Amino acid sequence: MADSGNQSCLQGSQDTLSFLVCLFHVWEEWAGLEQLEDYLSFLEYLLWVFTPLAVVFLVPFLIVILLYLSILFLHVYKRKNQLKEAYSNNLWDGARKTLATLWDGHGAIWHGYEIHGMEKIPNRGPALIVYYHGAIPIDYYYFLARVIIQKGRTCHSVADHFLFKIPGFKLLLEVFSVIHGPQEECVRALRNGHLLGISPGGVREAMFSDETYRLFWGKRKGFAQVAIDSQVPIIPMFTQNLREGFRSLGTLRLFRWLYERFRLPVAPIYGGFPVKFQTFLGDPIPYDPNINAAELAERVQQAVQSLIDKHQQIPGSILRALLERFYTKRKDYQHQN
Repeated sequence: MADSGNQSCLQGSQDTLSFLVCLFHVWEEWAGLEQLEDYLSFLEYLLWVFTPLAVVFLVPFLIVILLYLSILFLHVYKRKNQLKEAYSNNLWDGARKTLATLWDGHGAIWHGYEIHGMEKIPNRGPALIVYYHGAIPIDYYYFLARVIIQKGRTCHSVADHFLFKIPGFKLLLEVFSVIHGPQEECVRALRNGHLLGISPGGVREAMFSDETYRLFWGKRKGFAQVAIDSQVPIIPMFTQNLREGFRSLGTLRLFRWLYERFRLPVAPIYGGFPVKFQTFLGDPIPYDPNINAAELAERVQQAVQSLIDKHQQIPGSILRALLERFYTKRKDYQHQN
């Protein structure tokens, strides 16, 4: 009886095992696992073929990176005496000069950065620089670097409140004299003889302007009142191809709604293209006691718009801006021909 029961159980186990094996083969056929070995062999073949090609392209790329780092080092080393003198006078002066040299080298290498009209920035005394705001104002960083290197001055700057809330930025903002923009503080900086840079369009212009280079100043006139109260000239500034270097997706409805509703500047930014950057400084607009803030603001906006019209092809083109690294033809020259 016991043997008969054991044989019955064994037979049942074999039937179950046969059923599972059959079921596995059906699933294997349905899922295509029987071809998995062929797929793996094919992938191994592709890896064998393309690995040498990847290495061939990767090694030159690494060499190019090394060359750029070498050039950047040379930009710093070229000014080692200036840096040494700056560090001997004041620790933060040396730090500013070092970072300015690094940023100036980056601008020269990556964007072929040029600035036209630097002589309009006074060697001494105050002035208000008003500029168009890109998706990332990297051109303004290059400008600050040139002012430190060529003029030996630190240009104070006005930035949006959110920048002061970013962890780790406090020291950088303090060293480079960045303020969040109360009119009284701006007037104080100018009356103390400093340069001051401000973009009336601010974050709104950074997010919502595009390759058409539209200004988003609205009816803002606080900057003009600051210039009147300080009795200083205003110098307009614009950088050609700025929107081709970095672009924002802020024109999409979601990101605009988030900014208008919660003041969250969260629009994604893409780019970093090595396009040609040229900054143009317009003629200074002198202090005039006979005009009010609204009239002065309109005059400055027209001056910045005039720089855009004169030096920027609308709409901007990333490809054209890239080609200008090798062949630069100023737009105002084109109008003369």
